[in-house]
Formats: sequence, structure tokens, C-alpha cells
Amino acid sequence: MIFLLGAYAAALPQGAKLSPKHFGLALGGLFEAAPLRGKRVLQESMRALLVASLVCVVILPFFWIGFPLFHQPESPWDFSRVLQNENAFFLPDLALSHLLMVALPEEAFFRGYLQTALDDRYKARIQILGTRWGVSILLVSVIFALGHLATTGYWGRLAVFFPSLLFGILRVRTGGIGASIVLHAQFNVAAAVLGRGYGLF
Repeated sequence: MIFLLGAYAAALPQGAKLSPKHFGLALGGLFEAAPLRGKRVLQESMRALLVASLVCVVILPFFWIGFPLFHQPESPWDFSRVLQNENAFFLPDLALSHLLMVALPEEAFFRGYLQTALDDRYKARIQILGTRWGVSILLVSVIFALGHLATTGYWGRLAVFFPSLLFGILRVRTGGIGASIVLHAQFNVAAAVLGRGYGLF
């Protein structure tokens, strides 16, 4: 919660002239001064879920292939390990906790505030696939990876640099952080399920 509020405080200090939408932080109007419209919240939520899920379906098979190559598990994957000693709500609880407690605050800060602030400061862009890209996606991904390394000291954590690039691209392509939040949570849940299934944790 502190991380999330810190992102909003940095992006939108009191008296800020920029709107939450500029930083991709409007989230369907939840963080705008205008009256909340349920239809808009639902539409933007469904759009974020659809976009993220399409990207996930494309990337997940490669992620699964690469996971055992990277981690070198001693046993084959077994779904029964995923739910071992867990209750029926384990997977929904895992998904919701990663969505609200990990992906939302991290994306609000890294893609919402930091990537936008860097784009505002460094105007240089290159045109690729109809979108103007800035250096911010690379810089934020480096910082994102180093931050994950700092939390554990395990060099393998630097691998989050690559999904971070995807989150940054979604931020640019969609104009908000909704899709990057959902994709971030989907990747985290996939990593947790694969790790438990291979008996790594």
C-alpha cells in the first residue's frame, strides 16, 4: 500500500497540473476527480484483461519451455504438487494477491510514474510498428530488474528484465497500466505454479 500511494504521490503531488490519465493511472476513472462510471470501469477492465490474456497466451508456452531450462529442476512437472497441502481457494487467492499486492503497486510506480516521467523528460523517440518508443522502457526495465535483485541477492532475478519490457510496451500501446498489471499478475502466478509443480518451492 505504501508503494502504491508513493507512486501516486510522486506522479500526482498536491496541485499537480497533469491528470492521472497522463501517467496511465486513471484505471477506468477510479483515480480521477470526475464521478465514477461503472460502465467505463467495466469496459477498461475487460479490455485490459483481454489484451493481457492474448499476450499471455502467446508468451506462456515459451515461458514454460524456458522455465526448466533456466531453473534445472530435478523432477518433472506435476500439477498435484501445486495444490499439495492447500485449500480450494489457493489459486484464486494467489491470483488476487499477485494482482492487488504485487502487480498493481509495481506497475503504478514503474510503468505509470517512472516510465512516463522519463518519457516526459527525454523526448527522443523511434518509430516502430506505428508507435513512438522512448528509452524509458529500457531504463525502467533495468531499474526493475536491479530492484528485484536487491530483494533476494539471487542473480536469476535479473531475468525479470524481459517481462518488464513487455509491460512497458503494453503501457505505450494501451495508454494505461491496466493491461500491464494483469499481465504482470498472470506471469507471477504462472511462475509460482510452475515452481511448485517442479518442486522448486
